[in-house]
Amino acid sequence: MGQRLEKWQGAGGERLWLSLLIEAMEEAARPQVRSQPVEPAILTAFRAQLARPATPRYAISPYSLRN
Repeated sequence: MGQRLEKWQGAGGERLWLSLLIEAMEEAARPQVRSQPVEPAILTAFRAQLARPATPRYAISPYSLRN
């Protein structure tokens, strides 16, 4: 992981976040991790988060579309 982090750090926070997300997904895909049960409270919170509507990171103003 350290090598990957160094590679992304210079490119800004978004790439660092993406690198950490990819690493977490790779860890979760390991058979040893996948075979472990997940607490019901964690699943409930996860489902609630996924049910929320996506919010745009940068809201587009109608004034920015004028040309």
